[in-house]
Amino acid sequence: MSTIDWAQRAATLHIDGRSVIDGKRVDAADGQTFAKHSPIDNRLLGPIVRGQAADVDAAVRSARAAFEDRRWAGKSPAARKKILQRFADKILAAKEELALLETLDMGKPIQYSLSVDVPSTARCIAWYAEAVDKIYDEIAPTPDSALALITREPMGVIGAIVPWNYPMIMAAWKLGPALAAGNSVVLKPSEKSPLTALRLAELAVEAGLPPGVFNVVPGYGHEAGEALAMHMEVDAIGFTGSTRVGRRMYEYAGKSNLKRVYNELGGKSAFLVFDDFGDIERAARTVAGSMFFNQGESCNAPSRVLVQAGIADEFARLVAAEAPKYAPGDPLDAGTELGALVDEGQMRTVLSYIDAGHQEGAKVLAGGRQARSETGGYYVEPTVFAEVNNGMKIAREEIFGPVLGIIKFQTEAEAVALANNSTYGLQASVWSDNINRAHRVARALRAGTVHVNQYDEDDITVPFGGYKQSGNGRDKSLHAFDKYTELKTTWIRLG
Repeated sequence: MSTIDWAQRAATLHIDGRSVIDGKRVDAADGQTFAKHSPIDNRLLGPIVRGQAADVDAAVRSARAAFEDRRWAGKSPAARKKILQRFADKILAAKEELALLETLDMGKPIQYSLSVDVPSTARCIAWYAEAVDKIYDEIAPTPDSALALITREPMGVIGAIVPWNYPMIMAAWKLGPALAAGNSVVLKPSEKSPLTALRLAELAVEAGLPPGVFNVVPGYGHEAGEALAMHMEVDAIGFTGSTRVGRRMYEYAGKSNLKRVYNELGGKSAFLVFDDFGDIERAARTVAGSMFFNQGESCNAPSRVLVQAGIADEFARLVAAEAPKYAPGDPLDAGTELGALVDEGQMRTVLSYIDAGHQEGAKVLAGGRQARSETGGYYVEPTVFAEVNNGMKIAREEIFGPVLGIIKFQTEAEAVALANNSTYGLQASVWSDNINRAHRVARALRAGTVHVNQYDEDDITVPFGGYKQSGNGRDKSLHAFDKYTELKTTWIRLG
């Protein structure tokens, strides 16, 4: 692992909180800023532009001008590919700066900002760059008297609103396909984690992306986010965040120009362990590692652990034994596995869910308390509940923190019913040595991704998204192009 003194590097890091509009750093039109503090220890990181409708309008007008004059959309796919590949290279070249910004901004361990978030961001941009000149349009079957062309065209101006848990990666999931297809983008990062988005926009310009094609306006959701979603010149919104705010995106579209809305929302993913699986130690290690990764602040975290009754107590013991390995530590320490929650409000929310688990009769096997309060930061111990039932609040609602609950089941049918008894349908996992059962259960689960005998081993080549109130549309893979392109039919009479 890196021997960099990250604390010293953080002390000298320059942070620029201004918007990026038309390729330039700019202050807010009205001069407003807000103070950004780090969840690591509540240190002040600096002032960030508090974008308002006027700032969003300036960014959208810049994006619209760039789209209409074809400075980007008019380039050949091969030309866009080269620029986006340079963008990916710039991201990797700035990996230490970007990783440090991500960790200071939202509290994740520096080792994972450096080894996961930065390379995943660059890989996403590079993958869509490589894909765009390999997608072919269609010719429909017609009589000899006609030629029918079915072509994909860029949609126009895309508004992207991304969350604070994986700021760079979530931005890349929108930027990759949207930019590769020839669109212009206005990105509104979460006010809790704006720093890497702003730096990405600068790197894109350095790579040769024309000014106006990629703009970033930080600010609060009810101000900058709402203004972007309501703007009449935005053709589509790609939103990742809570189901509550996702509903508002549809309302904003209905009140404005009926723009397309693509939501990637919450989850309460089920992790099903059957008694015919021969290595429950590996299953326990996997669920702990997946649940406590990123402090549990993952929409696809396996927070509902369904275990067949005959092995449930032993499995619970094994998972609880894993929890101390994820004791919260200083995110700037290269050995830390579990960092800080994003802010005090999120920490209070997680602790309130832990209290609710106690009150409803669940049993804490590990954790359950605030940690490292002396630092001024926001930390919660990795928490394992047993004796949970599917009706409890901690089993129904998305916690977005390092808290999992273990639920017993008797039969396969009961396991499937419990797993599907959720308003969400983002992800699930099935653990069984019976190949017939694995296929049968995977088909029965109402989730956008089902893992078998593993968790989170997928990559950019497969789509990501959910059923039910986990959203619509898909990020990642070639399917993401569907969100940011229009299909045009051109019917030509011949002869």
